[in-house]
Formats: sequence, C-alpha cells, structure tokens
Amino acid sequence: MALREHSFPVVGELSRPDDLAADYAVCRTIMHAASKNYAFASYFLPVEKRPHVEALYAVMRVGDDRVDVAHTGFPSPLEAIKDWETSYWRAFETGDSPEPVLRAYLDTCRRFDISPDLLAPYFRAMIEDLTVTRFATFEDLLHYMEGSAMTVGRVMVHILGTKTRRVRDAFPAADALSIAMQLSNFWRDIGQDWEIGRVYIPQEDLQRFAYTEDQLAAGRVTQNFIDLLDYQIDRTEKYYQHAREGIKLLASGQWGVMSSLEIYRAILNGIRHNHYDVFSKRAGTTSWQKLALVARAYLK
Repeated sequence: MALREHSFPVVGELSRPDDLAADYAVCRTIMHAASKNYAFASYFLPVEKRPHVEALYAVMRVGDDRVDVAHTGFPSPLEAIKDWETSYWRAFETGDSPEPVLRAYLDTCRRFDISPDLLAPYFRAMIEDLTVTRFATFEDLLHYMEGSAMTVGRVMVHILGTKTRRVRDAFPAADALSIAMQLSNFWRDIGQDWEIGRVYIPQEDLQRFAYTEDQLAAGRVTQNFIDLLDYQIDRTEKYYQHAREGIKLLASGQWGVMSSLEIYRAILNGIRHNHYDVFSKRAGTTSWQKLALVARAYLK
C-alpha cells in the first residue's frame, strides 16, 4: 500500500473532554482485556501518557480481532479489516468518527503530531495475515513485522517524546524493541499458531535445522528443534540489546519501556525453563515475577 500524505482537517469540532474520557475508557477496557503483559507494563508509564498508549493499542487490537477472532457483521475477515481501514482514514479526513477507539486515537495524534501514515503498514500486514501463512526468509518476516510490530514502537516514540533532535532518530531502537517483543511471542506461541495454520519460523531456518512441519504438527521437541529455538532466541536477544541501549533516548517513560522489555524478554527464559516445550506449556511470568522484573527495570 502506498503511503498517502495526510494533514489534519481544519473543519469539524473537537470532542468535548467528557466525551473523550469515555472514548479513552473504551480503549483501556480493550487493552486490559487483551494483554496482561502490555497492560501491566503500562502502569509504569507516566500517568498522563497511559490513555494515549491505550488508544494506540485499541486501534490495532480491533483490527487484529477482525482478522483472527471474529468478523461479525461482515461477509469475511477481509471485508472486516478493510472496513476498519476505511474508517481509520475517514477519521483523519473528516476529523471525527463514530468509533470511540478512533476518536481517542485521532485526539492522540493531534496532541503528539503523529502522522496517520505511520499505521499504513499495519493495515497492509493485517490483510497479508489472511493469506500469508509462511515466510521463506527472516527478511520476509521482518517485512511483515514492519506493519505488525514496528508501527507500535514508532507511534510510542511520538507519545513518550525523545531527547533526540528529530523523533525519527529514535526509530531504530524502537524498531528493535518491537521486533524483539513480537519474536518472543512468535516463539512462545509456535504450537498455538500451528493450530490456526500459521508458521512464523522462517522456512529457511526449518530447513537449516532439519525440522519438518510434520514434526511441528506432532509437537515433537527433538534436539534439532531445541537447536532451532536456541538460534531464534539468540537472534531475538540481539534485538533486545539494541533496544536496551536506545531507551535512554526517550524523554519520558523509560521505566515503563524497560519494564516491557524485561517482561517480554522473560518469555525467552520461560521457553528454556519449559525445556523448549512450546506445544503443551506456555512460557510466562507470575505477578510476583513481573514485579521483580519491574524492580530490575527501575535499577537499570
């Protein structure tokens, strides 16, 4: 999808503060219902930033759910996500929307000078999700994550602000964290994703480690599979390292972002703790472990 140049319309009234509070409350409900890790880490962001982070999450979650969970009221998931995309662009073209989530995000973009084009790759990735279920190379997977993950980090940089001369100077570190977090989820959810017909392990890596999709279907944890996951975990750790070095570029929210990093990175340790069984066990952390990770993030 080609990016389009958008500017905020001068027509249309801004929502009243009480209306906006209700819109942001809808976003908060969506985020807390969908992601324990993301919601938990958000508590350690500056309180004035949280509603805007929730608005970003909600816009993307609605689209994700239309692709993966339900497309009620539409003939197909494709029609459902295209309708959400149309609603998104219309909100910026008119300055308003009947959707509370989009009204909240529109307000966030006005406040932090966020271009609506930043989410264009997200809609491309969601549409690809309906037909693309395998990735030949890691580069192909990165192209997908440009829309499914990197968009989050780039908008977050706008919301939190940076110490850099230009906001986009912090994008590489934000991209690294977004990639690392999504890769962590991919490796944790290998079995779950197989059940819905998706394989995020690059095909070139399956071949390199001589692990077949028949073995994947059977949930076999062989030495080859362990070596394959170790390779992916080490690859992911390099992105976390790059991201960790870039957190100092943020003008606010460093503790919350570092907390997110530590909580999602713990997924990798959890996979190893579960002896690489990503088929019958789910790597995660308890509430007490999360608190310990948040304390570690504060010290860092």
